Amino acid sequence: MTMFAIEEDANYLQEAWEHILTCVSRFEHLHLLGEGAPPDATFFAIPQNELEKSRQSKSAILPVLKKKGPGRIQYAAAAAAARRGSYDSAGIGGHASGAVTSEQMSNLVSNLNMLEQVGSFEMNRIFTRSQRLNSEAIIDFVKALCKVSIEELRSTSDPRVFSLTKIVEITHYNMNRIRLVWSSIWHVLSDFFVTIGCSENLSIAIFAMDSLRQLAMKFLEREELANYNFQNEFMKPFVVVMRKSSAVEIRELIIRCVSQMVLSRVNNVKSGWKSMFMVFTTAAYDDHKNIVLLAFEIIEKILRDYFPYITETETTTFTDCVNCLIAFTNSRFNKDISLNAIAFLRFCAGKLAEGDLGSSSRNRDKENSGKIVPSSPYVGKDGKPDSSELTDKDDHLYFWFPLLAGLSELSFDPRPDIRKSALQVLFDTLRNHGHHFSLPLWERVFESVLFPIFDYVRHAIDPSGGTLPGQGLENDTNELDHDAWLYETCTLALQLVVDLFVKFYNTVNPLLKKVLMLLISFIKRPHQSLAGIGIAAFVRLMSNAGDLFSEDKWLEVVLSLKEAANATLPDFSHIVKGNNVTRSHEDSSTRNSNEESAGSGRPDDDLESLRTRSLYFAVSDAKCRAAVQLLLIQAVMEIYNMYRGQLSAKNTIVLFDALHAVASHAHKINSDSTLRSKLQELGSITQMQDPPLLRLENESYQICLTFLQNLILDRPPSYEEVEVESYLIELCKEVLQFYLDTAQSGQLFEPSADGHQRPHWMIPLGSARRRELAARAPLVVGTLQAICGLEEDSFENNLGHFFPLLASLISCEHGSSEVQVALSDILSSSVGPVLFRSC
Repeated sequence: MTMFAIEEDANYLQEAWEHILTCVSRFEHLHLLGEGAPPDATFFAIPQNELEKSRQSKSAILPVLKKKGPGRIQYAAAAAAARRGSYDSAGIGGHASGAVTSEQMSNLVSNLNMLEQVGSFEMNRIFTRSQRLNSEAIIDFVKALCKVSIEELRSTSDPRVFSLTKIVEITHYNMNRIRLVWSSIWHVLSDFFVTIGCSENLSIAIFAMDSLRQLAMKFLEREELANYNFQNEFMKPFVVVMRKSSAVEIRELIIRCVSQMVLSRVNNVKSGWKSMFMVFTTAAYDDHKNIVLLAFEIIEKILRDYFPYITETETTTFTDCVNCLIAFTNSRFNKDISLNAIAFLRFCAGKLAEGDLGSSSRNRDKENSGKIVPSSPYVGKDGKPDSSELTDKDDHLYFWFPLLAGLSELSFDPRPDIRKSALQVLFDTLRNHGHHFSLPLWERVFESVLFPIFDYVRHAIDPSGGTLPGQGLENDTNELDHDAWLYETCTLALQLVVDLFVKFYNTVNPLLKKVLMLLISFIKRPHQSLAGIGIAAFVRLMSNAGDLFSEDKWLEVVLSLKEAANATLPDFSHIVKGNNVTRSHEDSSTRNSNEESAGSGRPDDDLESLRTRSLYFAVSDAKCRAAVQLLLIQAVMEIYNMYRGQLSAKNTIVLFDALHAVASHAHKINSDSTLRSKLQELGSITQMQDPPLLRLENESYQICLTFLQNLILDRPPSYEEVEVESYLIELCKEVLQFYLDTAQSGQLFEPSADGHQRPHWMIPLGSARRRELAARAPLVVGTLQAICGLEEDSFENNLGHFFPLLASLISCEHGSSEVQVALSDILSSSVGPVLFRSC
């Protein structure tokens, strides 16, 4: 086919372009042979020993050479610069240039006339006139040229770049086509550059990436119209090769290419920022330290000098920038990079708070001219960005989330400096800029940024039967000490969350219940340290925000405390059900001493060991819960004392019910003689006092008594709706009866003829029981005084209930004279006058 015919029928050649372009490549090769020019293989052939290595290597991606000397890179780059535009090669696969025989050379000389007739000029016209092809034909032409180029480059003995250089040329010629056609052309070329960029021949891969850089520089000279994404599409081959190539030289070259584009064409970069940040984000996770350092050095310069350009057209690129910085915060090579990245996140937060994303004067001018419509950051159901326009400064606040979430993730970083810096920047940012936030944004911040900080300690720490006796919670504590940084961070973060909630209470008060549940989740944990952290934070919240709470909010507070109290009740049921561990140990020792074979007795030993561990952890859990409840009731009293005048009668009764349940449960445990015997039997393991929960019982009852007495004295709102006096009378009866049950436990009874039990004889109380009564004495004294404090009518109406209890107190043995003195006072000051009036 003549050149004229090709030009005439160019739009209809379709697949025939591959044959034509192959012929053109071979003609060019013949010209070079005739001129004696060195073949491309001189610069791009793979040495035989490296070729063998490449054949042996296996990879999930296109194979590349693992190692190349620095001299080869420089040599290849220099060769590419010297050859580009000076001469073009064309040869497909085939033999090395040195394999041309004398006979072939004679044939070449004999055909010089034909070569002269064709000439380079005629061949080049095919490429220069590609811009005249119609929309369908140019796609066929590009596909064919890429196919021919790949065949040229794949030759292991004679790789050639003629068609690759022509791809660069025709791409430049056709850049001005309409956007739809250009997008189709680039879809083909993008795949081509990715394939060649991942070539096993490092020199060719470098040549390809340098060619792509040239095209990108040319493309960035053009102004990108609003709502178009062509720059981002054009830059994607850099991103893909950056991710796929295992040649560090290629990755470094890509970073330098992108850097050059940014620094020299920053005014024109629009959607291209997205791909550029993807390149740098990929570099942040690179296995080579130099790549990471180089990439972050460029990011630093971009943010310091060109930050306004990043978001002037597409505000969503702010998120790409933030994600890139977050990637660098995780750098394992250099702690300074992580700290600097966190500092830049603070810088970005300040810029975001100013609300100036995309508001440069140049951008405003373009908006006024109707050329730019920034796309909204909000994401639709299909996962694609919503195209609605940003019309309000508050819309920018959506961009806070990835920044804050990234800082939140760093709170788990094992490096103390990084963890501390991230938390500081996170909470400083929220404190300094939180006044911009709406309630929906705060809700997302608490749910997805702040609460996840505590997920590990809320769910991961749960002592279980996995250690030997004597190691239980102590072993667990050792593990916690090993991760002390986590608990230190957790304590600080919880305090900061509380302070943040208080600072912005007017906006975030609907979130009170969720914050309370966070604190309660700590108190519920079966670990005293974690529960203590939660209780301290609860008190901190109440001391700083209690004055701000309405009646409804106070109800949420007291109900959460009640939930915590019910959830931490000590459970001793497993201990009562357990077998005699001491005897098991003795029997085990006996069996071990009498064993005749190595295998005898081992199943029984394993069973006993399992029982021992299970029993030990049951005791440990019960002790932990008892300690937590002591801390909790003390915190309740502290909160009550702070806001006694602010609490309504209804809310105070809720607190009363919570602590009364604690007291009743503790008394049930203390009065269980079987359990107490079991605990004494296991004394070496449990190390618990007898009764085990006496302090908890006494303090809980004492606080309950205080609540009711103060209600009668203060008569706060809703007092008339609550029958406080009936609560007090029942409580006093309960306390006195429990004391009598303890004091009379040494008295024996025998049945009489009428079916009633009468005392037969009494054994004096032992020292342990007298100590228990002495410990209960202050509560009984307070109860007797509370009865004395009742109004005359009320006292007289209920004297029938109290008198049998008072009479029994006279006859029983006491551990302290305090009860007898208080009993004398009530008989003389209250009971006596009633009796005298009845006479």
